[in-house]
Amino acid sequence: MNQASKEFARRDASQPKGRQVEEAALEEVSRLLGEMPRRRDMLIEALHLIQDGRGHLSAAHLAALAELFRMSQAEVYEVATFYHHFDVVKEGEAAPAPVTIRVCESLTCTLAGSARLIETLKASTDPERLRIQPVPCIGACDKAPAAQVGKRAMGKASAEALTEAATGPLAPVIPDYEGLAAYRATGGYGTYEKIRAGDISPEAAIETMSDAGLRGLGGAGFPAGKKWGFVRGYEGPRLMTVNGDEGEPGTFKDRWWLERQPHRMLEGALIAAHVVGCERIYIYMRDEYPAVLEILRAEVEALEHAGLAHVPIEIRRGAGAYICGEESAMIESIEGKRGLPRHRPPYIAEVGLFGRPTLNHNVETLLWVPEILRHGAAWFADQGQDADHSGLRSYSVSGRVAEPGVKLAPAGIPLRQLIEEHCGGMAEGHELKAFLPGGASGGIFPASMADTPLNFGCFEPHGGFIGSHAVMILSQQDSIREAVLNLIRFFEHESCGQCTPCRSGTAKAAAILAGDAPSTDLLNDLVTVMTDSSICGLGQAAGNPIRHLIRYFPEELA
Repeated sequence: MNQASKEFARRDASQPKGRQVEEAALEEVSRLLGEMPRRRDMLIEALHLIQDGRGHLSAAHLAALAELFRMSQAEVYEVATFYHHFDVVKEGEAAPAPVTIRVCESLTCTLAGSARLIETLKASTDPERLRIQPVPCIGACDKAPAAQVGKRAMGKASAEALTEAATGPLAPVIPDYEGLAAYRATGGYGTYEKIRAGDISPEAAIETMSDAGLRGLGGAGFPAGKKWGFVRGYEGPRLMTVNGDEGEPGTFKDRWWLERQPHRMLEGALIAAHVVGCERIYIYMRDEYPAVLEILRAEVEALEHAGLAHVPIEIRRGAGAYICGEESAMIESIEGKRGLPRHRPPYIAEVGLFGRPTLNHNVETLLWVPEILRHGAAWFADQGQDADHSGLRSYSVSGRVAEPGVKLAPAGIPLRQLIEEHCGGMAEGHELKAFLPGGASGGIFPASMADTPLNFGCFEPHGGFIGSHAVMILSQQDSIREAVLNLIRFFEHESCGQCTPCRSGTAKAAAILAGDAPSTDLLNDLVTVMTDSSICGLGQAAGNPIRHLIRYFPEELA
């Protein structure tokens, strides 16, 4: 018998091939999951619960979870390793330190010194007690540099404050917000009750949304009334998703609203679900927003106890994947899979969550719904900058301004006016040099374009877009090339890897920009391939900042 045969003979043939499930791990995972249904679509939440309880995911945990969910270990492993927030510890590796400090390294926080903060923390802390982890945008750009200690958010963070916080409570700090009783005391859910009673018909509600000019405010800008009509036209059963995964660098408006008035969004969601005929609402919320998640859990429970919700509302946590802001990738994630964007058509309005027609809306879009139906279409439309721009917008403004934050302003307001009238002007010592009107993917433009209206359709002729209205401001003290490199490295990190143009293109672009004397011809060719060939908007829009660097700031590439 040769050596290979001897090795084969020593395997216990009574056991199946592969990793065996440990009884202790099976008992522990069962305890952590409690009464959670063992269904495929609950896989990501199950992974969260294990990590919440143990601080990481071991090979034994994943094997036990696969056994409980009747899935292959490979399927569970590929999902767990796809999402950044899951700490998968391979056999033989050490578990992470008991406390993790996550420091944002996206553009606004980099401008505020997060790179130095990360270096200081790594040099001054015990790695066996504290893990220092640079992370993409965590939706707190108005408080840059932003960080999280455990689940506790820290704004304008310093090494001393973060280190001290690591010795205290790690739970999220819940801000004061308008609860159900306070919201109802001012007329909240009155519009929803009129919808349910038939005082406002579905057709009238759709017409009002269309006349108001309400558009999707998550980035795409698709007319809300038209979307309702489309989804309602497909045969049921229908479902609804709420996309709260605002991972676009520079965007934090949804967090801002939900930490203050969560029931505006919840009432809007219930109205939309009733009009369209959706049987269940799924709220997909960033794991980077632990306080918001606590608020939503409490207020959804309050709605159920009050008997106000006509359909079930489920809250699903994201797990740190920017790509899941794309609606079909988000749906894949809710179904318990890797967040890989789907090929379209069919669009999710026809074949969406669990194969059903699905209405998907952004948080801010929904919070305007009850207000528009209460006050009328003209009330909303007339608050735009002029006749060509309808409604109000929540602009997330960060960077070199005196007063960053969420600014409620007319649609179509020019950047210069937004800075002067809503942001207290530029920060002291800074002069406007460039700006990003729509986050990392919306492009980067020179100060000479600061009078362009900030609205859908205004930057598209110049190769950009307003997207989710994430406005980031750069000054004469900033390198546009370094800013663009920061953005491209973000896209490289967040590419789902499904298609070669995006997966390899973002990595190649980052390498070229980081080198000496980058070839503009090579960069242009690369961006063209990425734009024309990528499956979804991440790869298609990742090249916008590069195009604008070449077009508007060529001196920085010399």
